[in-house]
Amino acid sequence: MFSSDTILGIVLIAQFCVGIRGNSLLFIFYIYTFSFKPHVKRPIDSIFMHLTIVNIVMVIFTLIPDILSTFGVRRFLDDVCCKVVMYVFRVTRALTICTTCILSTFQATTITPSNSKWAWLKPKLSMWTFPFFVCLWLINMLIYSVIVEMVKAKTNYTFTGNGYYHAYCQSRQFGNHNSGSFLSITLIRDLFFEVLMMWTSLYMVTVLYRHHRRAQGLHGSRLSPKSFLEQKATRDILWLVSCFVFFYWLNNFVTLYGFYSPVKIAILEEINAIFASSFPTLCPFLLMKNKKITLQFASSLSIWKIHCFRSAFNG
Repeated sequence: MFSSDTILGIVLIAQFCVGIRGNSLLFIFYIYTFSFKPHVKRPIDSIFMHLTIVNIVMVIFTLIPDILSTFGVRRFLDDVCCKVVMYVFRVTRALTICTTCILSTFQATTITPSNSKWAWLKPKLSMWTFPFFVCLWLINMLIYSVIVEMVKAKTNYTFTGNGYYHAYCQSRQFGNHNSGSFLSITLIRDLFFEVLMMWTSLYMVTVLYRHHRRAQGLHGSRLSPKSFLEQKATRDILWLVSCFVFFYWLNNFVTLYGFYSPVKIAILEEINAIFASSFPTLCPFLLMKNKKITLQFASSLSIWKIHCFRSAFNG
């Protein structure tokens, strides 16, 4: 019989392979679209592309340490590596919530009726996307710079008391003024983006409901292709947001439980790693659920393979 650590290790490896493969394929698709098919590029595609990049980095820095830990590798990270791993993980996790919120806001604005008071945002969103991302990267990198002082490599594997617990890292410096400010800033940031995400999601649900009622009232009328695609994209993004919120709060709950638990449970960290990387793993498949994207990707991949074969044959 396999031990619980071995089973968790196999699950983590499977999740790592699925997450990296799905996000990498989607990233390649967007690179191909931006480079060779700019005429089919949509303004929202840059947000999807940014999300896939963040997902790839987060999956790597979340799962690799826990995979090695489940198979008994000790002292894999020293102090410097711990600071780097935890810093990148926290920054990409924060960027996940920020990017998902921007995605929800962008789609809500896209389906806004032309007579709405928010309609003026439509032509400006595509211009604001890149500056938004730059600002979010800088802000989150600045917020989590405190991790450089807080985190250190774990020296005692029977760590007890309040504090952050990782397979190879730990932090117990959560009592001073700087730590309190850090927690307050991250809480305010998360609440802001969560509230905005929920508000835009409810707005999209309301718009979809109105479209449905209007379609029922007009018997025999059919939606235009553009409206149909917008509604389908909106449903896909609502699924994406729901998936994010579920795993985000599940991860938060387990993290807080582990933080305040007097006795640290090693297996809880591996389980929490599964929760933390569930959304980045599932995200590309929720996006590829869109048949148009899947067909475009399959067509692009076939053309790319033919091009590579011809280049190899001729060269």
